[in-house]
Amino acid sequence: MRFLSPVNTIEIQAVGSTFGNYFRVTTFGESHGGGVGCIVDGCPPRIPLSEADLQVDLDRRVGILMMDTVLFSHIKFHLFDANISVLLGLIVKIFFRRPGVTTGTPIHVFVPNTDQRGHDYKEMSIAYRPSHADATYDMKYGVRAVQGGGRSSARETIGRVAPGAIAKKILKQFSRTEVLAYVSQVHQVLLPDGAVDHDTVTLDQIESNIVRCPNPEYAEKMIAAIDAVRTRGDSIGGVVTCIVRNAPRGLGSPVFDKLEAELAKAVMSLPATKGFEFGSGFAGTFLTGIEHNDEFFTDEHGRIRTRTNRSGGIQHEYYEIVMLTYRVEYPMGKL
Repeated sequence: MRFLSPVNTIEIQAVGSTFGNYFRVTTFGESHGGGVGCIVDGCPPRIPLSEADLQVDLDRRVGILMMDTVLFSHIKFHLFDANISVLLGLIVKIFFRRPGVTTGTPIHVFVPNTDQRGHDYKEMSIAYRPSHADATYDMKYGVRAVQGGGRSSARETIGRVAPGAIAKKILKQFSRTEVLAYVSQVHQVLLPDGAVDHDTVTLDQIESNIVRCPNPEYAEKMIAAIDAVRTRGDSIGGVVTCIVRNAPRGLGSPVFDKLEAELAKAVMSLPATKGFEFGSGFAGTFLTGIEHNDEFFTDEHGRIRTRTNRSGGIQHEYYEIVMLTYRVEYPMGKL
């Protein structure tokens, strides 16, 4: 089975791998190719940046894959050093002009792939995998992305995690902005409203278990749900809730550059993402306009705030004056 693109059609394939304007990230590489990585352009100079700053988030990325083992190997970043260690077959190098601090020039993160197992996908060359990119890549380009999905693979997210770690460092230094995310649903296991206090929840609470749910009781239920389907060779998805505390006011621009639109574009481009909500999300349709409004008030420090956060921290197209919250749905086990 194969769809062939017309031979007289020239397809432009070089677009779609870059996101951002002032802080711009370009990812590259394929699942079972020579490697994956990214180039980060627009990082301010003189930002202290160590190996550990990126290490933590890269370790978090693979944590859920390690549920069957207690061994967490360590990725080592070496500046101008070819001696690099391995985690899950992936070797990581990062290059700066000067160790320990950014210079304002592009940052290059490259992950050579020593875990190329193309033979595992031999049968996939016979028929398209349902709900994968095989068929659509063939329709568009006339090229089969058989081995692990090519650019559509989850391994591409390495090129997002590393820039994300850098971005968090910049935000914390310049505006004390904190970005946190936790798993709020796995299949039919759903955290009740109010189970997590978004004003006080900490990264340590989120990282206290393998599914990154800050509620221990529901974390155990989520782990049990995942284990139940894994033994059958199946998978399930869920929902991740993200909160941004102390973000600068006024982010976003009218019409096509609304903050919601920019965030939705970034998040919806992640593999297997099928839903995106701000604040009350689709549940807001059960309220009237008056009920849904976030009433303003002045707090004891003289700051204008809102009594509720049904808008998710965004009024019209701009980040406003309360915490920004949104949820992302992953229906195919990509938590």
